[in-house]
Amino acid sequence: MRVKDTLNLGKTKFPMRGNLPNKEAEWQKAWEENKVYEKRQKLNEGKPTFELLDGPPFANGDIHMGHALNKVSKDIIVRYKSMNGFRSPYVPGWDTHGLPIEQQLAKKGVKRKEIGMSEYRKMCQEFAEKEIKKQMAGFKRLGVSADWDHPYITYQPEFEKEEVKVFGEMVDKGYIYRGKKPVYWSPSSESTLAEAEIEYKDIKSPSIFVAFKVRDGKNLLDKDTSFIIWTTTPWTIPSNEAICVNPKFDYVQVDADGKKYVVAEDRLSFVQEQLGWENVKILKEFKGTDLEGLTATHPFYDQESLLILGNHVTLDDGTGLVHTAPGFGADDFVVGMKYKLPVFSPIDAHGCFTDEIPEYKGVFYDDANKMITERMKENGSLLKLSFFTHSYPHDWRTKKPVIFRATPQWFASIDGFRDKTLKEIEKINFIPEWGRKRLYNMVRDRGDWVISRQRAWGVPLPIFYAENGEPIMTKEIIDHVADLFGKYGSGVWFEKSAKELLPEGYTNPNSPNGEFTKETDIMDVWFDSGTAHAGVAKLRDNLTYPADLILEGSDQYRGWFNSMLLTSVAAFGEASYKAVLSQGFTLDKNGVKMSKSLGNVIAPSDIERQFGAEIIRLWVASVDASSDVQVSVDSFKQTSEAYRKIRNTIRFMLANTTDYDPKTNRVAYDDLRSEDKYIVMKLNELIESVHADYDRYDFASVNKQVLKFLTNDLSTFYLDFAKDVVYIDPEDSHSRRSMQTVIYDATVALSKLLTPILPHTMEQVWEYLKEPEEYVQLAEMPVAKQEDDFDDIADTWSKFMSFRDEVQKSLEMARDEKLIGKSLEAKVTVYPGTELSETLDKVDSNIGQLLIVSQFEASSEKAPENVDKYEDGGVLVEKAEGKVCSRCRMTKTDVGSDSNYPDFCARCAKIVTEEYPETIGEGFED
Repeated sequence: MRVKDTLNLGKTKFPMRGNLPNKEAEWQKAWEENKVYEKRQKLNEGKPTFELLDGPPFANGDIHMGHALNKVSKDIIVRYKSMNGFRSPYVPGWDTHGLPIEQQLAKKGVKRKEIGMSEYRKMCQEFAEKEIKKQMAGFKRLGVSADWDHPYITYQPEFEKEEVKVFGEMVDKGYIYRGKKPVYWSPSSESTLAEAEIEYKDIKSPSIFVAFKVRDGKNLLDKDTSFIIWTTTPWTIPSNEAICVNPKFDYVQVDADGKKYVVAEDRLSFVQEQLGWENVKILKEFKGTDLEGLTATHPFYDQESLLILGNHVTLDDGTGLVHTAPGFGADDFVVGMKYKLPVFSPIDAHGCFTDEIPEYKGVFYDDANKMITERMKENGSLLKLSFFTHSYPHDWRTKKPVIFRATPQWFASIDGFRDKTLKEIEKINFIPEWGRKRLYNMVRDRGDWVISRQRAWGVPLPIFYAENGEPIMTKEIIDHVADLFGKYGSGVWFEKSAKELLPEGYTNPNSPNGEFTKETDIMDVWFDSGTAHAGVAKLRDNLTYPADLILEGSDQYRGWFNSMLLTSVAAFGEASYKAVLSQGFTLDKNGVKMSKSLGNVIAPSDIERQFGAEIIRLWVASVDASSDVQVSVDSFKQTSEAYRKIRNTIRFMLANTTDYDPKTNRVAYDDLRSEDKYIVMKLNELIESVHADYDRYDFASVNKQVLKFLTNDLSTFYLDFAKDVVYIDPEDSHSRRSMQTVIYDATVALSKLLTPILPHTMEQVWEYLKEPEEYVQLAEMPVAKQEDDFDDIADTWSKFMSFRDEVQKSLEMARDEKLIGKSLEAKVTVYPGTELSETLDKVDSNIGQLLIVSQFEASSEKAPENVDKYEDGGVLVEKAEGKVCSRCRMTKTDVGSDSNYPDFCARCAKIVTEEYPETIGEGFED
């Protein structure tokens, strides 16, 4: 018989290697076929609801690492809540309307204006459907558990119906109006843009100083004087209506090299340097208020430019006098309205001049810069032209510059519900907390929301016009249109006439002939996704309003967080969510935002093929996602090492509980040994800590705490000395069953705690446990217990573990001195002080076994000089005396004391005699 046949060596079929890239898909298929998500929802019926409302990604392109960070984070939360006493359904969503899909069709050669609107919109929807299937497959591959059979999609008729009803509520409350004011306009997209659709990039722009001659100085200024303005948009000069000055600033008339000019006093030295003036003399000083009402002459038209006052004029740059074109600037428009200036905007949807400026008709605005500066150079009004690089707004989709352009648009008046919205923000929980101030300031400072878009693929604005052009929009009519959308989809707007879309028998005194027309603009796509609270949360029976949590990237403070809040407060008087969790962006290893054009993208599918989705999930749970996160292939290599530690430790635990049955072999807590109770206490501390971490969405702390428990409390301590018990002691001994009880319970608890993060692996672990639930996902989270003696155990074992650290240092020093090799070659004698002596008595265990040394003695004698001195005693490490037992591998002086087993120590001989009596006198092979 071989010696190892007398040992209870751990055995398990749980594989050492996960083979995740291949096995994960099999588990996911099994979950889907066995309807695990649906079973979890059934189990949670009647429990309190926790709803995480999905912010819909746009249905265009393969999923990227930012998607993975977002969706896995949501899945971790929903899985945890579902296993911890909540009904937490997860309905995935998709944003599908808008320009990106139109652009994709254009790339395929589809010409929107050459085919019917219905056919074009059908092609857009078909494209979106294909992209949704592709992205859904990507999210499923990450192991995300959701109601995949019933997602919400912004083109769904039921969603569009609720969106239009929200619009109707806002109309009914007087928040919707039509106006002509400058908005972000993208010539490359031929549409208005929301602030959330703007990104800033550096461009090279002209910088010009232009002289406007005094036309009527009203006895303050001579006609041979000129006002100097500075601008970076020469193309707006033809639309000039005024020159704005700040009423609080001091201005001066100067003689500069024989010519008279007016500039702000504090900008004089700057202007002198820029224009190269040599001899400058101040002729007159006056306040900005003194200039109000004066007029200047346009640089190349025979028309006047009015001097007006505005507090937006600063001394940060320029001359202190601002060229004002109300059709092309937000501040210009506001101050222009005060002075009843014309809103002149002679630029078309493509960014080209209209026939309102005949000499530049058809010229792209940027190309006109050179033509206009040449014209002013020729007539002497251009004082200087240079170029500089600065940050400028761009269309985030086409990556091309945008302009401010006044066009007739539909707006939502934020002023009507701004104060209420700000009060609602104070009630919301923000994680991180700085998000509150960020969203508050955005809402406080934002202008009216332009909600119309000049595109085809979207929800039509449900507005009719009478023959006299009067808009017809009442809640009754809009609700009627909403019902039509709910029945037929919003495409019906383009398929039926205005008369057919109006309620039956509708008449309007302003349309005596019954001739009505329809609005051709569509709704801003942020209005689409921003009404998810109505189209999803309020609409579906299994969801609740307001949502308990929304989670997206930090860019959504100006996007979805914003639109979801505004539409909900405007329509229903309250915020649509109770808490906001925001995350940073995924960056490459150099801290650069990932972009296909830069070639620095890491696709989740590539990582899944190499490492498995579990490694992506564990990576998500290891990073601080509250700020931007750098990611590289090395990140996943490091994460895979952490995964291997988790897997191998749990495998060891499974292997050493294979013959343990929790129904028949369990040892009650009160009957556990001191060291076993210590691990039970540490396990319950972990459970309590992990719950708190999950509750505050700190996945990195969950990961850190679990790894710390696995490494410090189990691998390097409990499971390390456990081998001398579970391998060596009799199979059914109290000591062995005590340890197995603790190891088994820890394995069960860990598999539950880690399921939200590593569902594939923990499902595999669950197959080797003897628990009643078919899937670990159908189990409940462990609950932390507090035994009466936990405080005493914590105090005693904290002191013992400090003592153990000291012994480890002494063993290491003895190893360095070549006194011993493995710790089992050592004899440790400790000379304890009073407190340590009491601690060792309280531990009341085999201290040598806990320290993994062959011989241990606590001596009351005076410590010799060669001990390692510590705060509460000394430690002496010596080479253990005796021979090595061929069974337990300890060095003992009693090896061979039983003649039947000459190579065994007395302990092992006794165990083998009792367990394997047939071996007496037979002898053993190693």
